[in-house]
Amino acid sequence: MITKNVLKFLGLVIAIAITIIACHSLQLSAPTATTIKLSGWGGSPVEQKLLKQVLQDFEAQHPTIKVKYEVISDQYMDVIKTRLVGEAAPDVFYLDALEAPFLMSQNVLEPLDAYITPKFDLADFEPTLLNSFKYQNQIYGLPKDYSTLALFYNQTAFAAAGLSNPPTTWDELRNYSQQLTGKLNRYGFGVSPELARQAYKIIAFGGQVVDQNGNAAFASPAALQGLQLVVDQYKKDRTSAQKSDVGTNSGSEMFGQSKVAMVIEGNWAIPYLQETFPQLKFATAEIPTINNKKGTMVFTVAYVMNKQSQHKAAAWELISYLTGKAGMQKWTGTGFALPTRKSVAQKLGYDKDSLRSPLVAGIDYATPWQVGKYPTAIVNNFDNQFVSALLGQQPLQQAMQRAQTAANQQIKAME
Repeated sequence: MITKNVLKFLGLVIAIAITIIACHSLQLSAPTATTIKLSGWGGSPVEQKLLKQVLQDFEAQHPTIKVKYEVISDQYMDVIKTRLVGEAAPDVFYLDALEAPFLMSQNVLEPLDAYITPKFDLADFEPTLLNSFKYQNQIYGLPKDYSTLALFYNQTAFAAAGLSNPPTTWDELRNYSQQLTGKLNRYGFGVSPELARQAYKIIAFGGQVVDQNGNAAFASPAALQGLQLVVDQYKKDRTSAQKSDVGTNSGSEMFGQSKVAMVIEGNWAIPYLQETFPQLKFATAEIPTINNKKGTMVFTVAYVMNKQSQHKAAAWELISYLTGKAGMQKWTGTGFALPTRKSVAQKLGYDKDSLRSPLVAGIDYATPWQVGKYPTAIVNNFDNQFVSALLGQQPLQQAMQRAQTAANQQIKAME
């Protein structure tokens, strides 16, 4: 006969065995976390910290997905292009609107249309921003944030010159610059000669930066009219300065150091000025009209998916969270960037914000910063030759014709 102790022992062994089998079964059935890689360029330390917080919130809500965030500090697009060719690119990455036309044409990005549901509310995005990431009627990226340009002006300098309101036309801006130069500031206006800051002036007179074939077209008489305004103010009036003229590294810095009384900058200048120059009294306004037309630029960046990604479902979960209403509100809620969703902008009240409302208003008439498939050829040739004309080294028409010819030769060689 089996004793009671033996029965107890057998019962204990059976219980342990059942427990081990149950635990083993649970381990087998528990889903393993999918790790996806997200790549972007480095922003300010505050922005980096904010993004990490948003990614932690995403992981908390999606326990089966882990995000490995990688900062590519130098030569961002070169690194991304190299990795895409080598099939080693991240699952999700930042794509600037300027670079989007080329990558969208190369069949290396995953079209997102099939992932987008009615609940995602695509109509909530600002159309101008969304259109920058459409190619052949498909959506390849969802814009994460944006900035337009607005006029920043020094209120102390304005008061000293007896000016109470910002200029509303470019003629007024030039007149104000004359009144402000040599007073509290060395110059009335700080100019950034890059094409990224000049394209809306070209368009104001009916000119084009690139034509329908993607070739440079900025040497036309209409385009030159807009650019001549900049040259005349710099060379004839002598009331504007470049950052190099006053020993600074950016438009925001020359304004912050009170080297200039007015400057045209984006949303990024607001936190920079508030933190770096807390004593500076400044306000913003929409850019003055040119040729009776409102104009500004808009810069935006999207999250895109690598077509070769092995984890597309998880990659879409990340993109849809970061560009969804809750994720976007967390990302843009501190004011470092403006939300691309209309409902989030309204909720955060940026259209009523005294400093940001001119930037928000500009989205309705802004020129997207996008110049065809070969932006490097367009931008580099323009920038080099326009600065030469600004400095009086050659006539504007000659400079722009040289830039246009060189850009189009380079484009032809790349096609």
